[in-house]
Amino acid sequence: MIINILGLIEMLMLCLFCVTFALCWTWWHRNTKSKLEPPAYPGALPLIGHTHLLMGDSVRLIEMLMLCLFCVTFALCWTWWHRNTKSKLEPPAYPGALPLIGHTHLLMGDSVHLWNLVKQMSYTTLRMGGVIAMSIGLRTIYVLTDPEDSLTVANACLQKDTFYEFAKPWLGEGLVTGTVSIWKRHRKLLSPAFSQPVLDGFQGVFNSQSRRLVKDLEVEAGKGPFDHWVYMRRNALETICLTTMGVDFRRNSILYSQCEVATEQIFSVIIERLQKFWLHNDFIYSWSSLKKKQDQCLRILHNISYTVLQERKASYLNNKKNGLKASSGTKFKAFLDLLLELSIETGTFNDLEIREEVDTMIAAGHESTATVLMFTLVLIGSYPKVQERLFEELHYVFGEDDRDVTKQDLSRLEYLEAVLKESMRIYPIVALTVRILDKNVKLKNYTLTAGRPCIISLYGIHRHPTWGDDAEEFKPERWLDTRTLPSCSTAFAAFNMGRRICIGKSFAFMSMKTTLAHVLRHYRVKGDHTKMEIKADVLLKPVYGHHISIERRTK
Repeated sequence: MIINILGLIEMLMLCLFCVTFALCWTWWHRNTKSKLEPPAYPGALPLIGHTHLLMGDSVRLIEMLMLCLFCVTFALCWTWWHRNTKSKLEPPAYPGALPLIGHTHLLMGDSVHLWNLVKQMSYTTLRMGGVIAMSIGLRTIYVLTDPEDSLTVANACLQKDTFYEFAKPWLGEGLVTGTVSIWKRHRKLLSPAFSQPVLDGFQGVFNSQSRRLVKDLEVEAGKGPFDHWVYMRRNALETICLTTMGVDFRRNSILYSQCEVATEQIFSVIIERLQKFWLHNDFIYSWSSLKKKQDQCLRILHNISYTVLQERKASYLNNKKNGLKASSGTKFKAFLDLLLELSIETGTFNDLEIREEVDTMIAAGHESTATVLMFTLVLIGSYPKVQERLFEELHYVFGEDDRDVTKQDLSRLEYLEAVLKESMRIYPIVALTVRILDKNVKLKNYTLTAGRPCIISLYGIHRHPTWGDDAEEFKPERWLDTRTLPSCSTAFAAFNMGRRICIGKSFAFMSMKTTLAHVLRHYRVKGDHTKMEIKADVLLKPVYGHHISIERRTK
């Protein structure tokens, strides 16, 4: 959307240039007279002169129309030249461009229309070889669906699109929104916090939270379709707050309610600002009611994270050897404690940087996990044979025992992981990622020009011919035989690709596999993914048709 607005601004600037040119030409025409010419009659207007006084001077009217025609012709010719003087190394143009505005007219519509455009754009790019160029106004934008070329761009250009700036009031310079230089430093420092031994310490939290979810879902069993997204989101937010800050918000219902509402509202604020181009300007936005709503949300969210930070910091200074104790009895260190340790012992993080990284983990962690689980349960409910095979695997691993899921169990749940991966392939919750080309990038067949945005369509990559003729089908078994998978590892990019791949990938898989293992041992799920209507927001979301129904399993 940001790219769309930049193109629109360029188009308006071109129109302004044409009008300015016409005014200057008129002024020059009227003021470069010989000194022998008589003085001008007062009252002349730009472009039309005294025509408004005459209301019948056909010669003047024709001159004015010819001048306007000249400006329009000049603009059209300039646009044609700009779009047709490309190097042979440039990719082919996406069809349907109009003079001046390019493909801007295709972008007009609601979030459902935009999602349909993303799909159409992805499929067209696949048919045209995996790389195309679009025009938004006078701005050229590249679109990629080729896995290898996409990886080349993702590794060569790390700067993300300016739309991430809208999240900076909340997340600051965290891993998702930070500039390249800050991201490099923070990523290196944070990597130990996502090591496998640290993640294994969270398994107790994943189990206790999964049991909470199973209990919460009891009220919906046998009552027909319901919106399970509400339950997934609430549980994921609780889980991420426990693992990130070491805080169990269920013990403070008021604080949790404030956090839940403020988090949901700040996402809607970002989306709304994204959709309203006039609010992209910081000055105009600062006077809007949406900015006031944002400030209210940020006061709550930043106050919560800052208060917890100060409490944990004081506790750490008093006794830095104490670990936190999960409800299951498992000792673990929250991410916040690990960051405080880095801050106090080495001075690598200040309090602001810690708060920004904690907020980033909460924002990126809970919404994405909940959305993947929501789509996955709909798909499982849509394919009875898949669900039956899942239950057989769970019964093989756990038998009739309703015990916790261990890290050894996770490695044995191969089909469950295959179902999760296939769900994320069919419905990549981040359908597009955008990089700014800070240099010319040479691909297999083309060279992309520096200074232009490049859209990497993860949705298109997941449907690349390398997946085979059944790329549109939900087939988890494809993941069980490496010979049936694409040779290019980046053909699966649900967690992004390249150097800025999601740092929480392993955390997410452990959490989601544990959750599904508990839920599917207790409930049989029914759904129909063919009824879903999808929209394009910050993450891929259903508009309707995603409800499921559950029935208790009998032992």
